[in-house]
Amino acid sequence: MIKTSTGRFVLRLAAGIILLAAHSAGAVAVDAAQYADYWLWGGMPSPPGILGQAKSLYFLQGEIRQAHRGSNRIDLIAEGVSLPQQAPCDVWLVYRANTLLWPRGVTDPILARLERWRSAGNRVVGLQIDFDASTRGLSNYVAALRELRAVLPPSYRLSVTGLLDWARNGDAEAVGALAGIVDEVVLQTYQGRNTIPNYADYLTRLDRFHVPYKVGLVQSGQWNRVSAIEKSPWFRGYVVFLLPPRR
Repeated sequence: MIKTSTGRFVLRLAAGIILLAAHSAGAVAVDAAQYADYWLWGGMPSPPGILGQAKSLYFLQGEIRQAHRGSNRIDLIAEGVSLPQQAPCDVWLVYRANTLLWPRGVTDPILARLERWRSAGNRVVGLQIDFDASTRGLSNYVAALRELRAVLPPSYRLSVTGLLDWARNGDAEAVGALAGIVDEVVLQTYQGRNTIPNYADYLTRLDRFHVPYKVGLVQSGQWNRVSAIEKSPWFRGYVVFLLPPRR
């Protein structure tokens, strides 16, 4: 029996490789038609029939951006699709952010956009913030979200995207605080067009994540179901990021 620390490391590494190989062997490409919730970025045609079967659509609307490093000026850059006429499903408006400084001069137009979409006859259920908050900075993110929640009308829900590392290494107190602020977290299992190879290792740690969550997939990315998460009382389904066709 190997008892050295090096030997134990080698055994754990070998076990991890075997587990990853076994998991990857059963992976299949994500078929968007098999799901019902989608992220839809601007200027991107959706696959035929997708929008007609959608239960929820997450529409990119803009970016909250620091003008430049060290600047106190925060800009709201309009992006994404124009106002649709009565999307036949739940609608979330999405704003990307590269800063946690969200003055009212930025949030007021966002709130006005929510009302504009709803007034056009869309079933707007809430706002989603897409911000890559590091695990170490999760407490600061929670504080910013608390301020945002305070100005968001109660009739709108609040959603955020999340990193896989939150599930494994996130501070338990910070993760727990999210439950009283956001209505859902959508954990992203991909980067660009590709699924993160060891996503299952993170998702199996979601038993400590006591906040409603969905799992974000990328269209055509390799995916093998993690059945344990689907049994969780906090699991709310999947959201597929629709990709533009390759040129």
